[in-house]
Amino acid sequence: MSASPRRSAHNRPALIVLVIVATLACLALGWWQWQRFESSSGTGQNLGYALQWPLFAGFAVFAYFRFVRLETEADGEADTERPEAAPRIRRSAKPVAPREIPEGLLPERPKAAKDDDPVLAEYNKYLAELHATDIEDQVRRAGLHANDTQRSAG
Repeated sequence: MSASPRRSAHNRPALIVLVIVATLACLALGWWQWQRFESSSGTGQNLGYALQWPLFAGFAVFAYFRFVRLETEADGEADTERPEAAPRIRRSAKPVAPREIPEGLLPERPKAAKDDDPVLAEYNKYLAELHATDIEDQVRRAGLHANDTQRSAG
């Protein structure tokens, strides 16, 4: 008994309809903005939108084809793990693109400079003491005792 046949990467009616609807909607919006630009109240902003909407339509089509290609590549990798599916693969040995960022490609994050300024350390200590005093005052005003670690239930 053989494995169930896989669905073709191009046989996705719902996704194809979504891409077509999105593309047509973007082109219609571009046409509408162009009409607004040509009207007496049209501005440069309408022209910008008229040029921008077709780019969105192109991106929807590009994203669909990219999705299909990536899924086909993933299926191809999965098929190589199954010996019975190996004869069906007739692609050239294409190097797989790296999936991780190589070491040294991005710049190093800057390290926080250690500040040994005694005046700053003294000021930070003063602020910490003020904060602790303020917390103690708030606890006292709330009717709690600062040294109690447990609350009573009633």
